[in-house]
Amino acid sequence: MKHHSRSKTGLSPSGSAYSAAGVDIDAKMKALHTVKRMIGRAATRGTIGNIGLFGGLFRAPGRDAILVASTDGVGTKLKVAVMAGRHDTVGQDIVNHCVNDILVQGAMPLFLLDYFGTSHFDPSVFLQVVSGLCKACRQNDCALIGGETAEMPGLYPPGEYDLVATIVGWVKEKKLIVGKEIKPGDSIIGLPSSGLHTNGYSLARHIIFEKSGLHVRDCFPGTKKTVADVLLAVHRSYLKPIRSVMRTISIHGMAHITGGGFPDNIIRVLPHNCAAVIKRASWNVPQVFRFIQENGNVSFEEMYRVFNMGIGYVIIVRRQDESKALDLLARAGCRSRIIGIIERGKRSVEIA
Repeated sequence: MKHHSRSKTGLSPSGSAYSAAGVDIDAKMKALHTVKRMIGRAATRGTIGNIGLFGGLFRAPGRDAILVASTDGVGTKLKVAVMAGRHDTVGQDIVNHCVNDILVQGAMPLFLLDYFGTSHFDPSVFLQVVSGLCKACRQNDCALIGGETAEMPGLYPPGEYDLVATIVGWVKEKKLIVGKEIKPGDSIIGLPSSGLHTNGYSLARHIIFEKSGLHVRDCFPGTKKTVADVLLAVHRSYLKPIRSVMRTISIHGMAHITGGGFPDNIIRVLPHNCAAVIKRASWNVPQVFRFIQENGNVSFEEMYRVFNMGIGYVIIVRRQDESKALDLLARAGCRSRIIGIIERGKRSVEIA
C-alpha cells in the first residue's frame, strides 16, 4: 500500500465502505455527543468526569480508590464464530477487550459480569463461550461473578447469539491516567494486535465473504491459515506488558485502538494543545488488512478509522523513557515499536 496523504481526525471519507456495510461511525459519534448532556444530569456524588473516556470513573466511598467500569460486546465477529462452528474464543475476546478498556486509565480488573442472549439456548455453544470467559478471566486475574443468560425467540436470528460484558476495576486516585501529563515531544509506542480484535467485522465480512467469495474453511490469501483462524484470532490482552511498564516508568497516556481506529481513540486522551502524529511506515501492516483494503477498494482514511491496522494499543511516554519502555514490553512478550510523536498544535490525530 502506498499513500502520501495525511488524514486528520474528524474527516469522514466520502462513499464510506463501512457505511455501505451497515455501520455509520459519524452518526454514532453525533449521537454520543448528544447523550453526554443527558448522562451528566444522572451523575451522583461519586461520579468523576463525563462519558468519553475508555472506562467510566467512580470514586469509592471513604477510600482513595477510583472504580473504573466499562461495557462492551463482541459484535458481528460472532457471526464468523457461528459460520465456523467455533465458540471457544469469543469469551476470551470480550474479557480481553474490557480489560484493555479500563487499563487505559491505569486500572486493574476486579470482576466481570456477562450477558449471553440467544433465540434458542444451545448448551454446547453456551459452555464453549463460558469456557473462554473463564480462561481469559484467569489469565487477567479477574473474577467472573455472574451474568445473564436470556433466551428470546424472534429477537435473535436462529442459531445466533449476542455476547456482552461489563467489567469493574480499580486504581489509586494518584495513579489515575487520563492523558493530562501528555506533552509535545512525547513518544507514541504501538503494541501489536493479534488481528482484527473485535472491530470492523461488518465491513470485513462484506469484503471477505460477499465480495471475495471466501469460506471460513478456505486458506486466507497470502497466509497459511484458514479464514476462520485469521478472523477468530483472540483479541489480545495488554494487561501484563503494560503492568510491567507501569511499575517502572511514568506513562503519560494510553489508548485502546478499537471502534473508530486511530483518530477516534487516540484523540480521547490528548490535551487540547497536543497533536498526535502517527507514522504508518513505522510498522508492517498485516496481510488481513491489506487484503481487505485491496479487495474492497477501501480508502486509506477509512482503513485507519475502522481497523487497528496491526496496532491494538498505544502508550505515550517521555522521549527519554522510550527505550526502557520498549525493553520492558519485549521482556513481557510484546515486541513493540515507536509509531509516532506528540507535537504542539490543535488537538488532533494525523496519519502521516
